[in-house]
Amino acid sequence: MTKTWLVVGLGNPGRSYQRTRHNVGFMVADELVGRAGLRWRKARAVRAEVAATAYSSAGWNLPAADAFQVIFVKPQTFMNNSGDAVRRLIKSNRVGLDHLVVVHDEIDLDDGCLRLKFGGGDNGHNGLKSLRSQLGSGDYYRLRFGVSRPSGSGDPIDWVLAPFPASQAEDLKLSVTEAADAVECLLLEGLEAAQNRFN
Repeated sequence: MTKTWLVVGLGNPGRSYQRTRHNVGFMVADELVGRAGLRWRKARAVRAEVAATAYSSAGWNLPAADAFQVIFVKPQTFMNNSGDAVRRLIKSNRVGLDHLVVVHDEIDLDDGCLRLKFGGGDNGHNGLKSLRSQLGSGDYYRLRFGVSRPSGSGDPIDWVLAPFPASQAEDLKLSVTEAADAVECLLLEGLEAAQNRFN
């Protein structure tokens, strides 16, 4: 089995945040864990929920010559301190930053728009700021999930912490499904192939 991948969905723990724009990373991680037939377990030592399995061209949990391990992560430290759990898991599982994928909300993209890239800045995102502070670098894969900006002079913080309206429920479900597809493509086929299909 080749190197382990760490797939991190960013968000805030707790029921009150479940359907908020800031939690699309958690939503995508939940979709992937469901596809793999897994359940989250609490890793209290690193303050995160984790789930691990093998992935390959044959699918989730199926033996194949190209199989590798994937560890899914939802930090439970709130967005501003997400980097602490990720740093601990990277260290304990000996994962290089070139095998780290972070899924997060992006207000500079329209609702449901996806953009995959490697590296980049933080763009004011507190979860990404925490990751850079703890990891000492921003050189990892990102899946940016568009949640758009508030109209007029609305506060971006209030906007991302507000739940998606019920009228967007179906579109959100489709976007989360597509985002999970994008992560799978990235893991199996690489960045260029995933960008060509999903960007």
